[in-house]
Amino acid sequence: MSRVEKGLARRYRQERNFKRLGLGAILLGLLFVSFLFISIFANGYTAFQQTFIKLDVFYDPEMIAPVGETDPDVLSAGNYGGLVKATMRELFPSVTNRRDKKKLYGLISTGAAFQIRERVMQDPSVIGQRESMWVPADDDVDMLIKGHIDLNLPESDRRIKDDQLSWIQGMQEDGRVEKRFNTTFFTAGDSREPELSGIKGAAVGSFFTLLICLAISFPVGVAAAVYLEEVAPKNRWTDLIEVNINNLAAVPSIVFGLLGLAVFINFFGLPRSVPLVGGLVLALMTLPTIIIASRAALKSVPPSIREAALGVGASPMQTITHHVLPLALPGMLTGTIIGMAQALGETAPLLMIGMVAFIVDIPGGAMDPSAVLPVQIYLWADSPERAFVERTSAAIMVLLAFLISMNLLAVWLRKKFERRW
Repeated sequence: MSRVEKGLARRYRQERNFKRLGLGAILLGLLFVSFLFISIFANGYTAFQQTFIKLDVFYDPEMIAPVGETDPDVLSAGNYGGLVKATMRELFPSVTNRRDKKKLYGLISTGAAFQIRERVMQDPSVIGQRESMWVPADDDVDMLIKGHIDLNLPESDRRIKDDQLSWIQGMQEDGRVEKRFNTTFFTAGDSREPELSGIKGAAVGSFFTLLICLAISFPVGVAAAVYLEEVAPKNRWTDLIEVNINNLAAVPSIVFGLLGLAVFINFFGLPRSVPLVGGLVLALMTLPTIIIASRAALKSVPPSIREAALGVGASPMQTITHHVLPLALPGMLTGTIIGMAQALGETAPLLMIGMVAFIVDIPGGAMDPSAVLPVQIYLWADSPERAFVERTSAAIMVLLAFLISMNLLAVWLRKKFERRW
């Protein structure tokens, strides 16, 4: 008995150690995931705010157009950059040196001139008047206000110089510097200037790309799953097809990008960097996932459902369309949403078809050049400016929010429509 008790004690001890090891692995994984999310949030949450500077702009007719002029071509050709410079000289009349003036003008974003131009184009009656306007600050000023520039460094190692610090401090004391919600980040396309860049162009491009991917992959994937599971005879050809589908699900995504480059662009001559080609490539990549998930959903439907439908006189096709498919649809939708979430986060296949181009305009359709969110993140991560670091992390946060939402939707659909037999 003592030997048996010792053996039992040893097995129980090994079981406890195994449980502790598994729990430790889970906690370690959660720790790393938490560290990842915390680091992304810490770097990116400041991108949702932008520094603005208040300027008292005089719409000088000599720089824009005569008072009463309404011709859009004349108004659009005005010297709006000169208006910004003149306003800054009025704020700091003591700045007379050419080099100092250049540093003074650098406190304001180049987007200020476009903002003033848009204001004049909307209401030409402001010409000859003075108006207060909040304009975006330069990205270096934005980083200073957000505390991302170390003022303890020597002046030669800082992008903001001492005289610029004194001018910014003076404007702060006058209430001319303010942080506001960064609407530009959600309403603008890409830009070379961090303070003017946004994710709208990439988000719209992702929407068109996923829409085309869904329109192709879902009906084709479901039809293929129904044929293989319900109609096709079981022989070595169908076995070969099943093996190839399972293998395609494990193929690296860049291979599908090479396929899209060779077939859709080089052979069919479709344009590069458009959502149509991106959606076709992602549809090829997503198809195996949808087929496998759809077949699993069809297998989960009890055979008694099919037998009962056939027993009351339904044809095999009626049995599939009216009885089997409705019961398997929740599982199919879950697999499709997971496949779409995977496609949303893909970068490599889209890089191969040219969706890495610098696109400023918001795409208006599936044939307009565009980027997607993962590629936009890749482009910003490669930029040297410190302000792009926070925008990269903020874009990752937006992408993660979409991915988490899609996975939660899949879980909700499965819980709501799933039937247990």
